[in-house]
Amino acid sequence: MTTTTTVAPPGVGALLRAWRDRRRISQLELALRADSSARHISFIETGRSRPSQEMVLRLADHLDVPVRERNALLIAAGYAPHYPERAVDDPSMSALREGMERLLTGYEPYPALVLDGTYEVLAANRGIQALLEGVADHLLTPPVNAMRITLHPDGLAPRIRNLREWRGHLLDQMDRQLALMRSAPLRELYDEVAGYPLPESGGRESATGGGHAPFALPMMIEHGGRVLSFISTIATFNTPMDVTVSELAIETFLPADPETAAALKGITPP
Repeated sequence: MTTTTTVAPPGVGALLRAWRDRRRISQLELALRADSSARHISFIETGRSRPSQEMVLRLADHLDVPVRERNALLIAAGYAPHYPERAVDDPSMSALREGMERLLTGYEPYPALVLDGTYEVLAANRGIQALLEGVADHLLTPPVNAMRITLHPDGLAPRIRNLREWRGHLLDQMDRQLALMRSAPLRELYDEVAGYPLPESGGRESATGGGHAPFALPMMIEHGGRVLSFISTIATFNTPMDVTVSELAIETFLPADPETAAALKGITPP
């Protein structure tokens, strides 16, 4: 005779309390922000009161809960998801695709790409393609992941002159994301790329001195016998109303010096 124990998923109150703790906000502070009372927030968190759909969304907004997790809160409260989740190639997303393609093309010859919430590359311009020489085929087989391409020993890592600094920057970036959201796939990716070995030689140059873009940390990468330096910027969509769109990021690489800008005009394919 065997006994099976089933663990019930956490209710909306426990989930909201976890998000409040993560944001380090007291019940009173959250109540003031949401035009409620600390007593009502306490009742919701302990399960003594079931919040309305509007209250769930209001609390999620003031707790800066990611869009995907807002749907999870609604489901836990017994409501249908509020935000749709459509693939980028869905016909209804044609305007989004066209806009991103125009942005990527307009940024050439400088590199730019579109990433999802786990750094999968959804689109890239010719500036990015020009930098992928020497990257192993298995890293370029879809789905292509930007973190793997950058940090894998068969990827860009051996050519990044300041790999230790750039690797630390990327891992810190992922760590900050994980502190703000629950994502098992992102956690798995972090553990994977953090475990990649560093090159036995090289990759130890520092970009913090020698006149290299003192305003931001550049990525310094060897290409065609020269060193190209880039400053990375990331843009996201304001007030997204779709799960997929909420997790999209457009990363652009700005030349950190005149030499890199001039070199890109010659190496980007026509």
